Amino acid sequence: MRIPLTKYGLPQVVIYPLVILAAVVIYPLLTLWYFPGWAVGTSWVFATVSAVELVLLALLAWSLSFFRDPRREPPRDDTLLLAPADGTVRDIETVDEKDFIGGPALRIGIFLSVFNVHINRSPCDVKVEKIAYHRGRFLNAMNPLAGKLNESNDVAMVRTKQPNDRILVRQISGAIARRIVCAARVGQPLAAGEPFGMIKFGSRTELYVPAGKYMNVECLVQIGDKVKAGVTPLVKYRH
Repeated sequence: MRIPLTKYGLPQVVIYPLVILAAVVIYPLLTLWYFPGWAVGTSWVFATVSAVELVLLALLAWSLSFFRDPRREPPRDDTLLLAPADGTVRDIETVDEKDFIGGPALRIGIFLSVFNVHINRSPCDVKVEKIAYHRGRFLNAMNPLAGKLNESNDVAMVRTKQPNDRILVRQISGAIARRIVCAARVGQPLAAGEPFGMIKFGSRTELYVPAGKYMNVECLVQIGDKVKAGVTPLVKYRH
C-alpha cells in the first residue's frame, strides 16, 4: 500500500513525529514528578496537561500533513502547462529571462503557505537541460522580489512535445523555508505532473514560459487563483 508521505521529506518526516510523540509521553510523566501528589489530581493541572497534549497532537498532525504526497492525475493534453506547485497565484507578468529562455517570458509566481502540499511537479513532458542553484536572502516568499533576491534553484527544461520550447521552474526559499530539495538530474526525462523535489516550510515557485512576439500562448489563471501541482493548467498553447 502506498504511504502518502513524500520521500523528499526525509529525515524530518521521521524525526519530527518521533520527537513530538516522545513529548506526548514524557510531558505527563514530568508533571507527575514535578507537582506534589495532592496537586496532580486537581482540575487545573489536569486541564493544563490536556491542553498541552492537544497542542502536541495538533503539531504531530501538521508535521505529517506538511509532507503529504497526494496522488495526482494530470490532464492528458499536450497543449497545457500545469502548475509546478500547489498554492496561490501571486503575480503574473512578462519579464526578460536571459539566462535560459533568452528573451521575453511569461512569469507566473505561486506562493505556498505552510498548509499547502510542498511537492514540485513537472509542468509537462520535458527533459531536464540544466540545474542551477543560487545563494541568496530569505525574504517573505509572498514578495515578488523573492524570485530575484532569495536562495533559489532553477530547473531548466525543454519540452519533448511540440513546440520544443525551453521552460523554467524556479524553486525559491522564503522567510521560513530554508531547504530546497531537487531530485531531478540533467538529462532526466520528466512526465507531466511527475514530482522532482520540494521546498520545506513555506516557499515560492515560479514558472517561466517563452512569450515573444510569435509565441501563441495563453495564460489561464489570474492573481489570487488557487492551483494544484500537476493538475491545474496555467498556460495553453494556441495553434
